[in-house]
Order: sequence, then structure tokens, then C-alpha cells
Amino acid sequence: MQPLVIINVVGLTPALAQHAPNLRALGAVKPLTGVFPAVTMSVQATLLTGAHPGEHGIVGNAWCERGFGEVRCWPQSNALLQRPPFYRLAKERDKNVTVAKMFWWFNQGSGADWSVTPKPHYGADGSKEFDIQTNPPELAAELKRECGEFPFFSFWGPRAGFPSSDWIARASAKVIREKQPTITLVYLPHLDYDLQRYGASCAHAAKLVGEVDTCARLVIDASRGIGARVVALSEYGISDVSYPIYVNTVLRRAGLLKVRPGPFGEMLDTFESQAFAVCDHQCAHVYVRGDSEPVAGLLRGAQGLASVLDRKAQAAFGIAHERAGDLVLLSKPEAWFAYPYWLEDKNAPDFARTVDIHRKCGYDPCELFVDPKIGAPGLRAATKILKKKLGMRYLMDLISLDASIVKGSHGLLPSDPQHGACIIGENTPERMVDFKDWVLGL
Repeated sequence: MQPLVIINVVGLTPALAQHAPNLRALGAVKPLTGVFPAVTMSVQATLLTGAHPGEHGIVGNAWCERGFGEVRCWPQSNALLQRPPFYRLAKERDKNVTVAKMFWWFNQGSGADWSVTPKPHYGADGSKEFDIQTNPPELAAELKRECGEFPFFSFWGPRAGFPSSDWIARASAKVIREKQPTITLVYLPHLDYDLQRYGASCAHAAKLVGEVDTCARLVIDASRGIGARVVALSEYGISDVSYPIYVNTVLRRAGLLKVRPGPFGEMLDTFESQAFAVCDHQCAHVYVRGDSEPVAGLLRGAQGLASVLDRKAQAAFGIAHERAGDLVLLSKPEAWFAYPYWLEDKNAPDFARTVDIHRKCGYDPCELFVDPKIGAPGLRAATKILKKKLGMRYLMDLISLDASIVKGSHGLLPSDPQHGACIIGENTPERMVDFKDWVLGL
């Protein structure tokens, strides 16, 4: 098998690709028909397995594990995939096939020969040290010697941006040159960030594409050096949005969502709630105890809501699965679902004002901003970092609770394919569900 390098440029669309000469040089730029929901974990799972979310089980970036009564956000385990990914099938067919997985999802336990993913260390005292996790473990030291420490704060949060894509590109180029994998998967994230902050129509979109195109060139040049075929693709396009839908507050005011008050704010009580929503961009999973039809009737009147899918309707969208909500909500194109469930900001849980991707009941793009209401945010952050260095307790509470500041989102399939996912290369498939077979057929 000729070596293959797959570059995932998140947020790239056929329309934006005109600003990416290095990527365009790979071949034809085509729309790539996606799956619902058009969010990272669901899309990557489809690209890897050739199945819809209702088959591979990844119904979003977050869902409620009913047995635990817990919302799980951004899990990394490869075992969550309920269909085999193409890299495992390729290795089963040919024992000489090697795989490198550079920041693609489902990295833990993937069986890749070389893999890198962000993974902090957590101390017993509640402290956290940012780092990467690699397989084999010694790969981390190799990459840090050449590329420096991974810029974790540019991978997500208010400082998320170009340094993350740059580091991943340089690290991926090193792995490609020195390890020469048969299949390499590279994830370049930063185009996505400002498009979510400011919308797809932001004035500097072309500049952002140029930046990620420069990163892609590092990977492309290394790939050419080992005679690899290169294909680039994306997961979705970003839409301009103008307002959030606070679906959990609708459920709470109706007496369906319950909380547990406490010293750190109100916590969602999934066991006592008759209904609550796990919000994921322009999709939301509503978990209902009892008859779901009255809940559906209540929600149909919510501003910004386009559709309420019951179990039967979910099948038509390819998302019917036990992990999915009893109801699945779709927003209108100009709206998106925000997770907050409290009715007054003074009762928000303490983690709501922090970057905390695992404890919120859904995705929170407000984490891409420093709260604009904070005066001298740099000084406030520096003070908290000093407390950390002195071993004192601190809370990095810099995130806004006002979701209206978010101007870009995704999750729906695009009405115009030029503004949706794309694929760039020679003789490439036109649908995500065909990508697995395309790779295995090379």
C-alpha cells in the first residue's frame, strides 16, 4: 500500500479553499456530503468507520450515559466506536501496515503505532498540569525536543489559535519523515476557532485559511518526501449565528429540570429531572423520564427551534441509537443550543465561568472568549497564575455566561454545499460514509 496522509482541516469549505493554494494543489476541491450531527466526534467516527452515528454510536461530542446518569463530554476512548475504524481493518489485512494518529479523536486505545493527543495530568490536590499523551510514551520527549512544549492554551480556550495547528503540523511532519507510517491522520484545528468566535463571514477568514494552509504545507512536504499520497478534508462548515437557544431553562421553568443547590452553585440533577438537554452546537439531545410527547410539545414553541425528532424521526437522520436523547432537537440555521440551566447567574456552578470541557452538560463556545465585562483581564489572569505558583487555591473564572457573544456554529447539514465539508485530492469519494472503503481500496 502506498503511504497515505489524511489532513483534517476543521472548518474548511469549498468556498474557503480558494485561499489555500497548498491544499488546492492536492487535486480537485469537492463538497463532501456529511452526516448529522455535523460535529467533530460524530463526523470523525463516520470517516473512520463508514457508518452513520446511529450505527457507530457516536451521536455527538457529548451525550448522557444513562446507566451512570452522567453527561460525558469529549471522551477519547477508541472502544466507544461500535464499528471498526479503517486503520484497524488495514492492519488486520496486512501486518506490515503502520499507523500514526496525530490529534484525531478516539486516540486512546486506538492501536496506532504512533499517536499524540492532548491529555493533562491531574493531581490529588485538584491541581492540573497540561501535557500530551503519546504512544509509545517516549514519543512525547522526542517531539518536545524538536517542537517544544505543546501550546495547550492555544488548542482550546480564549487563547486558542494558530500555535496549536503550527505545533501539530511540525510534529506530524517529524513523525512522517522519521517513522514513515503507512497511514497518517493529521488534525489541524485552528481555522475553526475564530470562525466560531466571529462567524464564517468575519473579515479575516481568508487570512486564517492562509495560516492553516501554511501549516498544511509542512505536512505535505514531509509526505512527498516519503512518496505518500495526500488527501485533505474537513468535518463541517461554520454558519453565522445571531442568538442562542437556552433549552434547559425552558425545561426548568416548566418544572421538568431539577438542580441540586450547593456551595459551588447549582448542579444539574439528572436523576430527579424529568427532562434535560445535552447541548451540542446546533443539535441537542433531550433525555426524558416518562412520556416524551408532552416535552416535545413544550419545546416545539421555543424560539429558534427548527425540528424535534422522536425515536422514529431520528432513524431518518441516521442518529437513532441508545445513546441519543429520547428527543433530538435541531436549531434554525441562525441559532444554536446553549447548555445553561440556571435562571440567575448568581446561581451558576463555579465551573461555568471556567474552561471545563468535561463538567458542563454540553458544549460551551463561550470558552473561546475572555468575558468582555472583566476589566483588565490580563492582570486578573496573571494574579490567578501567581496564586497557582504559590500553591494557593484559585479559580480561573474568566469565561462569560452570556452566550450571545458567539457568532458562529455548526451541526446542521448545509443548504449550500459550497459552505459545508469538503475533500481535496484525486479520485476522492463524495460522501463521508464512503471514505473508509476508499482508503481500504487504495
